[in-house]
Parts: sequence; C-alpha cells; structure tokens
Amino acid sequence: MSRLRGALLAGTFAGALGFWIAPAAMAQELSFSQVERGRYLATASDCVACHTNIEEDGKLYAGGRGLATPFGTIYSTNLTPDETTGLGRWSREEFYRALNEGLSRDGSHLYPAMPYPHFTKMSRKDADAIFAYLRTLEPVTAEIPENELPFPLSIRMSVAGWKLLFFDKVEFAVDPDQSEEWNRGRYLVDALGHCGACHTGKNALGADKDDQYLRGGTLDNWYAPNIRGGINGGLADWEAEDIVRFLGEGRSRHTAPMQRMGEVVGLSTQHLRDEDLMAIAVYLKSLDDEPREEAEAPTQARLDTGEAIYFDNCAACHSADRSGVPDIFASLESSNKVTAEDPSTAIRIILAGARAQQTEAVPSQIAMPPFAWKLTDQQVADVVTYLRAVSDRKAGPVSAGAVEDMRTYLQEK
Repeated sequence: MSRLRGALLAGTFAGALGFWIAPAAMAQELSFSQVERGRYLATASDCVACHTNIEEDGKLYAGGRGLATPFGTIYSTNLTPDETTGLGRWSREEFYRALNEGLSRDGSHLYPAMPYPHFTKMSRKDADAIFAYLRTLEPVTAEIPENELPFPLSIRMSVAGWKLLFFDKVEFAVDPDQSEEWNRGRYLVDALGHCGACHTGKNALGADKDDQYLRGGTLDNWYAPNIRGGINGGLADWEAEDIVRFLGEGRSRHTAPMQRMGEVVGLSTQHLRDEDLMAIAVYLKSLDDEPREEAEAPTQARLDTGEAIYFDNCAACHSADRSGVPDIFASLESSNKVTAEDPSTAIRIILAGARAQQTEAVPSQIAMPPFAWKLTDQQVADVVTYLRAVSDRKAGPVSAGAVEDMRTYLQEK
C-alpha cells in the first residue's frame, strides 16, 4: 500500500506539471489550477482505490480490480486516457453523464458498484475538474476482465429497471439553515466521499435504505459501522477532533482504520485539507440517531466464560478494563465495531487478525494477530458476547454458528 501511495503522489505531480505531454488539442482545454483541483477532488472521491488493481500491484487508475458484490464480481474500468481501453475518446459531457446518470459513453447502463447514486450529487464544475486531471495521466492499455455476474444481471439493460426503482438523479442542495462548514461536510460525505456506499444499509437488490442512512452496512463480510456522531450515534462518544485525527492521521484515542477503511484513509482522507476533515466531522456530529432497543442479556455463565477468555488473550493489549491504549490499541469499551448490530467485523478481526493503516503522519503499522488457530467457534462467540454485554452501548449475544460461518468464509477466501 505504501508503494501505491508513493506512486500515486509521484504520478499526480508528474501529470499536473506536464511531464507527460498531452496532445495539443487536449492541453488547450486544461489549466494547472483545474488539474490540481481535479487531483484533489479525485483523491477526495477515492477513485484510485477501486480503479487500481491493488491486489496485483496494478497501474494507477488502469482498472481491473475485482469488486465483490452479493451478486458477483464486477471489474473496475480503466480511467487513464488510453484511446482503446480507457477514457481517451471520452468527452467531458460523456464523463459527467457517467457520474450524473450512470451511463457509459455508448449509452449502456453502468452497474451501481460505480457509486453514481452518490456521484450524481457532484457539481458539474467538480466533475469537469476530475476529468481534466484524469486526462493528464499517462495512458495505460489495459484490457479489463469480463464481469462475473449471472443472467440476467450480466445484461446491462437489467440495470435500467434497477434505476427506475432506486436511482434518483438529484443535485446537491445547500441547506440555508446550516453553516457553510456543515454544508461542505455534507457534500464531502454524500457526494465526493460517497460514505453511504459502505456505511448505509442495503436492501435485497443492493440499493440504499433511506432509513438506514449512515447507520452501518455489510460489504464483503465486513460490517461498516454506524458513523452518525450525534446523540445515540455510533460515534456519539467521539469528539469532532477525534474524527479529524482518525481520517487525517489514521489514529485516534478510540481506534485505528483497518482493511477497507484503512484503504480509504491511506489513499484518500489523509491527503485532505484539515478544514475539509473538520467539515466532515461537523456534519457527522450533527446526526442524531434513534435509541437502541434493549439488547438480550446473555447468561451469567457465558459472561464468566467470555471474561476469562478475554483476560487470557486480550487484556495484555486492550487493558483489563477494556479501555485499550490511546493511539495504539483500540478501546473495546465503546467500540462501534464490537457493539454493531452485525458483529461480522469483530468476529472477522479476531479470527483473521488485522493491520492498522500506516499513514504519512503515523508510519508505524500496528497489527492484531489472528486467533483462529487458538480459539474455537464457541470461545470466539463467548468473548465477543462478553464484550458486547459489558460495553457502554450494549448489544446482543453472538452464536457459535455465526463464528463458524465466518471461519468457513475466510477459509474459502
């Protein structure tokens, strides 16, 4: 990941300064300020994460990364200005239409794995700036694998029906009753950052549930937690400054970003201006949530067993009182991963381990070791149940069957 970040920054400045010479007609359309603005906006939109085959150290923005969905694997497209496999023949209008309407250059429907349901809120000025930046990249010829989708989803026309049901082409509207900072934060969260693509619950057809906005969602057997920061929200005990540090430095007194969120921080948010990170935090902290329903209480026997497992395996790092070590080991007392309605992420991290994302501000990479070799399904279930029951935001028990399912998934993966 660090090599990718370095290449991203090097490629960014090479393109912005004209080290790759664009055709004359193209260069006339571009200005340094617009390209630099587009670079920043593309970073805020985290385009590189999906459109670079990270797993195989692929070329920046050349596509080919397999994006797992509940319906099959979709491969990302090539965003470099290659004439045959990339955006070389695209116009600004066609690029804007892709972001705003989910339509490709030939008029075919794009799968919503490309988050145009969020990018539709992006302004035309911002879309044009991103396109200007992408035109400065070195062209890469890269054939993209065929999507692995069953019939009839393999036919793009089927997306038209999905759009009729779930896609609303809307412009971002400023709320005059809120501050400029709050509105900027909402634009970054809802449009550029498309946070709801992971952190909003989905229906059976993969569309956002309006009543689950930023209340958490499952993606590829990871549970992206509730990130509403107001009363009863998943980040209710975070200060705005905690959110800024988490997104900008990759550390906070609560936790560190790992896995998919680690990518977001490493490739996107750590490069954003402090005022934009604070705008995001201000907006998230304004979102209250409904009180949680009272959780089912586990038996005392399970609590005793889970506590014993915790002291034997976890307390050395996360402290006897589960408070962790600020900026190093996560607090489990109020973790929104531990107490999420869906415990998938907590179970997965215990079984498979995880690494905290390294950033320019914090280059160290702390790791959580895997315990799949050591703990049985029932033991993992008991320790997670214990942590959920004694947390500030209590959550219900976890079954051994849920752990078994995750273990099987990880073994197959």
